[in-house]
Amino acid sequence: MEIKNKFPNDFLWGASTSAFQVEGGFNEGRGVANSDMRYIPSGLADYKVASDHYHHLKEDVTLMKELGIKVYRFSFFWSRIMPDGENVSEEGLRFYHELIDALLESDIQPFPTLFHFEMPYALIEKFGGFKSRECVDAYEKYARICFKEFGHKVKIWATINEQMCATAPGDMNGNTEKDPYLQQKNLYQMSYHMSLAEKKAIAAFRDIIPDGKIGHVVAMQVIYPATSHPLDIQAAQNAQDQIQWSFLDFSIRGQYSSHFTTFLKKQNLYPIMELEDQQYFNNKPDFIGVNYYASCTVRAKKKDDDDSKMPPFYQSQQFMVVENKYIQTTEWMHFGVDSEGLYTGLREIYDRYQLPMIITENGMAYTDQVEKDGTIQDNYRIDYLKQHIEKCLQFVSEGYPLIGYCMWSFLDVVSSHEGFNKRYGLVYVDRTNDNPKSCKRIKKQSFYWYKDVIKNNGIEKVGEK
Repeated sequence: MEIKNKFPNDFLWGASTSAFQVEGGFNEGRGVANSDMRYIPSGLADYKVASDHYHHLKEDVTLMKELGIKVYRFSFFWSRIMPDGENVSEEGLRFYHELIDALLESDIQPFPTLFHFEMPYALIEKFGGFKSRECVDAYEKYARICFKEFGHKVKIWATINEQMCATAPGDMNGNTEKDPYLQQKNLYQMSYHMSLAEKKAIAAFRDIIPDGKIGHVVAMQVIYPATSHPLDIQAAQNAQDQIQWSFLDFSIRGQYSSHFTTFLKKQNLYPIMELEDQQYFNNKPDFIGVNYYASCTVRAKKKDDDDSKMPPFYQSQQFMVVENKYIQTTEWMHFGVDSEGLYTGLREIYDRYQLPMIITENGMAYTDQVEKDGTIQDNYRIDYLKQHIEKCLQFVSEGYPLIGYCMWSFLDVVSSHEGFNKRYGLVYVDRTNDNPKSCKRIKKQSFYWYKDVIKNNGIEKVGEK
């Protein structure tokens, strides 16, 4: 069969995970992380065993090699490398050397993220994590250690994963302030400190790994206005400015937009910056990593609207999130499935920043079931991935520089609020929320489908044979 719609020969097909959701190995060399201290609802899995990647490392890399991926996007467990936030663990470094070496031996590029929601809990106890400028220095120190230790082997890196989501959950970052205004004040100060930490890390990266590339990973926000009413259109602009452009503008341009700056100052939420910080603002990333799952629809805010149940960054006087009746939701994809939004969002980001991009997360959550014959027939995931990969091809075919696609996730991981009820993986992890069992790996039908996509460097068009 002839395969149509091929991607560039050097396109980086990959898959992603994050350390705290996949590794486990709680009492084996790593310190207590912020993720270990968060509240886990009764009946859900915690992060102590997770998917037990710590003990399945070689098996997992063997599966990656069989799958044929060109790049594996993972994250370093900060609390494994620096258990107390101060001192380096040689045991932790050895684990990542083992992982990186196994990947390289399998012709898979290691693509680590330095900060993927996780940090040593000691840093939150000591000075409140990223609420404090001290955390900027702690992150830079940690980044330098990683660059020096692994830089001769690893040439593609990410700084911070989804800054918006990293600053939102107070039980993960220490922003436990009860007063809503002070919580918001802390949130924007933490966000600035993360941006500054990223800038300082990039400056260090240029010196330590001059032949490498480093990027920022954004939770891409594709915002639609609920109607064509001018105020709804402005609300959509404001929402995108607040929950996407603010992070990317600072990461890439070293400043917020005029609208967002005015908004923060009017609300007395503008972060404290020091004059000396400006020397780092021009250190922009080489590429943008894009995490995308769904789009969002908003309308203009009304006086009696209650946004208290929305995520912190969505709480503002600028917009209100509403249902999009044109998009079908699923059990776990509450915002719906919208492959067109992926194409729309990528265009918007490139037109604003003109930087290469790589999809760092994109996937379908489902409560997968093992059939009596031992197979997992996840055709719904195949359909989701197919729709979104086709949008990537459309983007590439129009001449845009999309350099790779890393689906989420390589194997089932602990979901932040749903444990192992909610699964994204190409590989099934045989465990329940209350019983880790042996964490046996079982390849899903989507594993074989994605393997063929990678092998053929292309995908058939929907409806064509």
